[in-house]
Parts: sequence; C-alpha cells; structure tokens
Amino acid sequence: MMDWWQAIVLGLVQGLTEFLPVSSSGHLAIGKELLGIEAADDPVFEVVVHCATVLSTIIVFRKEILELLKGFFKFKYNDETDYLLKIAVSMIPVFVVGMFFKDQVVALFQSITVVGIALLVTALLLFLSDNFGKWAGRVNAENKGHRSGISYLQAFIVGLGQACAVIPGLSRSGTTIATGLICGVRRESMAQFSFLMVLVPILGETFLDVVSGEMAASATGAAALACGFAAAFVSGLAACRMMVALVRKARLSWFAIYCAIVGILVLIFA
Repeated sequence: MMDWWQAIVLGLVQGLTEFLPVSSSGHLAIGKELLGIEAADDPVFEVVVHCATVLSTIIVFRKEILELLKGFFKFKYNDETDYLLKIAVSMIPVFVVGMFFKDQVVALFQSITVVGIALLVTALLLFLSDNFGKWAGRVNAENKGHRSGISYLQAFIVGLGQACAVIPGLSRSGTTIATGLICGVRRESMAQFSFLMVLVPILGETFLDVVSGEMAASATGAAALACGFAAAFVSGLAACRMMVALVRKARLSWFAIYCAIVGILVLIFA
C-alpha cells in the first residue's frame, strides 16, 4: 500500500508534469518504479491526482471559463458557444477510447517499456511542432482566420491527439499542443484550448469511478489519496501558469530533448 509521503512525492510529480509537455502518466509510472511501488490494477490514485490538476486549471482559467459559460447561456451562436462546441468535438475521440478501450489502456500502465517508447514519440512530436508548426501557422494565417482561433476539423484532430495520449509516456499537453501547432493553430490559441479541453473527460471519469464504487474499493488509503491530491493541486497551480507562458513564447524543442533523454534511459534500464 502507498505511504502518505510516497503519495506526496507522486502528487508533486503529477502536478509539475501534467502541464509541461513531458507526460505526467509516464513520470508517475517512473516514480512508482523508483519508489518501489507496484503498478497495480488500481487506477484510482491517478484519477484523484488528475482531478487535482483539473481543479488547478479551473482556478487559473476561472475568468475565461466564466465568460464562456455566460456566453453559452445566452442561448445563441456566439464566440463562446462556438468555442465550447469545438471543445465538445475534441472530446469525441477520447470518449470512444474511454468507453470501449479502457481495459486495454489500464494494461499499458503495467509496462515501463511502453513509457520509454512513448516518451520518444512525445519528443518527436514536440520537435516537429517547433519546426513544421511555424510553416503551418504561416500558411493558416494566409487563409481566412477561424472563429475562436481554431476550426472544427483542427479541434477534432487535436482530440485525436488527446485520445492517443492516454498511453503512459505520451504527454497529453505535449501531444495536443504539438498536434494543434502542426495543424496551423496559433500558439496563443492552442495553449488555452489544450488545457480547457481536458476538463470534462477527467471530471467525467472521476464521476464514473465514484458512482461505480471504484473509489471505495481503492487499494490506496484515504490519507494517501488526500496527500496526493493536495500536492498535485499546489504544484499544478504553478506549472499551469508557467506552461501557458512557455507555449506562447518558448521553443518546445528543449522539452523534446528532455523527453528523448528520459525515454532512452527508461529503455536502457527497463
């Protein structure tokens, strides 16, 4: 069973890596290996710490979320409604994966080798986003601008990236941001969209775990879950603000180098 201090360490890892494009699930798997915690079939701890980082996202983007909700409840097709509909479109692929392939996804968390390979894929995507993404952005800028900064097709493609990112080691933020940039979405638009599109899927998964009784059946104690939640929430607040600034200005290739190094080390020592 996970101790409270181990939960704090893993919670900090989750909070810091959820928003940085380096794969929080992959780092959680690596952290468990280093702490001697078996990758059990119980996924509740991961759900709880992901929920903590979702709460961090809500706090950081609270003004934007309130504006979206105000516009949506005017019950007319405006910019806010358009944006929320595109977020809904982006959730279709991950909904399909969650409904029909959940057991296969959980099984992937048992293999540290999968994490190493997926980190290398993350590195490739980040490298492509910095290089190919600039060209795609210029081409897209020459065309008529899309409402909300992203088209329905781009939203769906980014959603496909999020669905693939359920694989441990394949960064969700890195994959969605890289996919969006490669598709021609501007950096300032992609940062916010990437973080907001994950809110409903994670909250929905948490709700399903609660109503199905999986939370009560968790092998992880309540104290450890609470410690992990608190650590992920606090570190997630700082990481979320940092990543928004980085996506808008910094090159993601530096994270590509980091992911490549960690991925190679994982494969060597696996």
